[in-house]
Amino acid sequence: MGKLLRGSRSRIVRVGGVSEGERRIANHRVHVVPVVLALANPSWQRDVRLDSSVFENLDHVFHALFDDFCDADEPERCLGISLRTAEEVALMRELGVAISAAGGEAPGGTDVE
Repeated sequence: MGKLLRGSRSRIVRVGGVSEGERRIANHRVHVVPVVLALANPSWQRDVRLDSSVFENLDHVFHALFDDFCDADEPERCLGISLRTAEEVALMRELGVAISAAGGEAPGGTDVE
C-alpha cells in the first residue's frame, strides 16, 4: 500500500501503488467504457462489427455489459465498481434496455441482424 499525501485542493493522493479495490474498479471500467464508446460510434459499428475478419463482435459487448464487468439489467449493483455516478447507472440501464430490445429483433442472433 502506498503512502497517502494531501494533494492540491485537499484531495488525497496515493503515492506508490493502488489498493486491490482501486485496481478492480479500474479493471472493470477499462472494459466497460470502450464498449460504450464503440456503441456510440456508427461508423465504427459498420467498419468493425460487420467485418467477420475482425475479432471484435457483439458477443464481447454482451459479456462486458451484462456478464463480466457490469450488469446492464441491474446497473445499480455496479455503482462504485464499473460505474461511478448515479447518472452512469441511469444511462447504463437505458443502454441495457435498448440492447435487449435490439437483441429481441434479431432472431438469428447474428451481428448483421
